[in-house]
Amino acid sequence: MQLDSFDVVVVGAGFFGATIAERVANALGRKVCVLDRRAHVGGNAYSEIDPDSGIEVHRYGTHIFHTNSEVVWRYLQRFTEFTGYRHRVFTVAQGRLYSMPINLATISAAFGRAMTPEEARRAIAAETDAVGANAAQNLEDKAIASVGRTLYDLLIRGYTQKQWQTEPRELSADIIGRLPVRLSFDDRYFDDRYEGMPLDGYTAIFDRMLKSPNIELHLGVDYFDVADQIRPDQLVIYTGPIDRFFRYRCGELGWRTVDFAREVHDVADFQGTSVINYADADVPFTRIHEFRHLHPERDYREPKTTIYREYSRFAGRKDEPYYPINTATDRAILSGYRMMMDKYPNIVFGGRLGSYKYLDMHQAIGAALKTFENEVTAFLAGQAMPSTAAVAG
Repeated sequence: MQLDSFDVVVVGAGFFGATIAERVANALGRKVCVLDRRAHVGGNAYSEIDPDSGIEVHRYGTHIFHTNSEVVWRYLQRFTEFTGYRHRVFTVAQGRLYSMPINLATISAAFGRAMTPEEARRAIAAETDAVGANAAQNLEDKAIASVGRTLYDLLIRGYTQKQWQTEPRELSADIIGRLPVRLSFDDRYFDDRYEGMPLDGYTAIFDRMLKSPNIELHLGVDYFDVADQIRPDQLVIYTGPIDRFFRYRCGELGWRTVDFAREVHDVADFQGTSVINYADADVPFTRIHEFRHLHPERDYREPKTTIYREYSRFAGRKDEPYYPINTATDRAILSGYRMMMDKYPNIVFGGRLGSYKYLDMHQAIGAALKTFENEVTAFLAGQAMPSTAAVAG
């Protein structure tokens, strides 16, 4: 492998990196090398067949594709068909089951009586603090200002504490947006225009995206072991952790990771749906994934099912970082790294890890398409990339 012979080196075979690699190879006809330190493509969207149950599982937790972007939807349809799957989630709290996100059924169950939309609105409004959601100083205040004390204590407080391993009053209000409350019985988890599961699974998408004579794929290769081969004038798309790229010189950014405990059960159905959250703080895991429900169109005949219990914790350097924590300290560290980017005019930092932004799959694809159209094409045409575009996403 001689990296200096390629027009573009893409570090990371997730959606951001794979999208740019595909566009450079097929739209521009340029040579691309894709590196990933994992042994598979797809990043955290990777899916595989469980050897014991025969069910396709998502190794890094359930991924549902949804978007309002016509551009992103049409682009991804080049590589997959989608099923009509619609995601619905439930939460167990104090031994009872609640529909999520919060809707009229959830509110009625939480308050113990059937409610009209107006009755539900008044019940929540009576509990919200005088401080509005926009002025809240921490996550707890913002959540209560959005949904009231009853729903916060029942469904949000314990779950958030487990997710972040921190008391919600100590977390930044920026971590959450305004919590959705539907004063109807609409129980769809997403309300985007487009939603579905890839018919042949996520890994098949990446295999098709990266299948080009202009793309050379190397798995199990750490970029930092071969970075000395990069030419100063060679374009690099870097989607790894931004603090690692700069060798933590400004400090370590805060990341959250998750661990999964896999179980195979000799039943055709373990919990009746794909994802159930567990809100109580004394339950150690945050949710249970049961993957057979993601593809009800498939004929899984064996009376076996695979579930993953998900546990959340802070990430160390050797862990897979999933979510940027993004505290005030993190933002100060990140600003230092962004100042250092000017010394690397040939590198685009993108994706969730490279930009230190929480990006859903459709957002990563959309950001990659814009980066290709603007920074990548300009660079390969011999034009300088705008310094303000050093971070994609």
